[in-house]
Amino acid sequence: MRLLIFTFIFGLWIQPTDAQHYSEFSSTIQKLYLYKGEELNQLWNNLVSANSIPLVAHDSAAFLFRGEAKSVAWVGDFNGWGSSHNYHNKGVRIPDTNVWILKLSLPKDARLDYKIIVNDNTYLLDPVNPFTQWSGVGGGSQNSEIRMPGWKVDSLTSHPLKGILKGQVIKDLFIDSKAMGYQLTYSLYIPVSYHPQEKLPIIYVTDGYEYMHERLGNMIAILDNLIHLKKIKPVVAVFIDHREPVNRSVNRRIHELAMNPQYRNFIIDELIPLVEAKFPVSTDRVNRAIMGTSVGGLSAAYFAFTKPEVFGLAGLQSPAFWFKPEIYGVCEKAQSTPVKTFITTGLINDAREGSRKMKSVFEKKGVTFEYREVNQGHSWGNFRDLIDDMLVYFFALNE
Repeated sequence: MRLLIFTFIFGLWIQPTDAQHYSEFSSTIQKLYLYKGEELNQLWNNLVSANSIPLVAHDSAAFLFRGEAKSVAWVGDFNGWGSSHNYHNKGVRIPDTNVWILKLSLPKDARLDYKIIVNDNTYLLDPVNPFTQWSGVGGGSQNSEIRMPGWKVDSLTSHPLKGILKGQVIKDLFIDSKAMGYQLTYSLYIPVSYHPQEKLPIIYVTDGYEYMHERLGNMIAILDNLIHLKKIKPVVAVFIDHREPVNRSVNRRIHELAMNPQYRNFIIDELIPLVEAKFPVSTDRVNRAIMGTSVGGLSAAYFAFTKPEVFGLAGLQSPAFWFKPEIYGVCEKAQSTPVKTFITTGLINDAREGSRKMKSVFEKKGVTFEYREVNQGHSWGNFRDLIDDMLVYFFALNE
């Protein structure tokens, strides 16, 4: 009887396909320890050709590296790129081979960035893993990507759908700001399908260069896809670039986005009037959004809760509230609030603590908001995956 009960409970806990995959996972690791010479070579080549490294099954993962080394370790979102000690990250050499292994338990729907460290000082992309994610300010750089079995590629955010009409993108428009005392640039997305007399909703996007970048936010393709599928209304997007126009290697985002009232004045008093004078956009706050990630998410909250008469919609992706904790007081004391707020965070060394604290603030104030948590880290893979959900929440066609 006890055996029958255990079998029933185990069947509920791990579905047959999961159990089969875990059995294959364990069997492969066992073979890596048992095989030598040509048998090991054949096994390794089979794993590489099947894009099976890292090995994953259910909530188990095994990072693998093959090569001569004194030490091999792995860093990434899972351990805060070395800052978190919740995970042991040192690989173990399999005896009598040049194969190194690190086994971890990860959420079964996680998608995480990582790199390999060889001999304590050489950071490498995983040479046998074709999946990568670009991350970082100003275009970023590549990381390798581990995809757990429960995570699936979102076709709406990963690439343009075939055969669709694309909106117009006007890049690198200049504006001389009196508020900031220097020149800035922005780019503009105009949807392909709208009536010439129609006043379109609009979204202002901080870290605009990264949000536009095909390898990072890929937001142009996401807008085209959603509009084509009639999931959202045609929307204009303003992508604000924080890089110096003359020297693009200099990024002013921290200065501009860390609750800077001068920068807020630039957006409200200079950029918005300029855009509204030149392009067919709505001037109603319920159709005007501000959006950003990390410190840009902090800035979006600051803009929307100090000027809700300007911004009726606020998108906060992995917001860096820790950078300016006074933002909680700003939102708590706001006399009025945005029409809608969308807040997202990864659960793995991202902005979970601060986002949950702000969620409590929103609940107490009666803010209308959507809140999402995903098993990812502070990465553009995370941010990009949720852009479509945010846009639909703000601009759904059936509203």
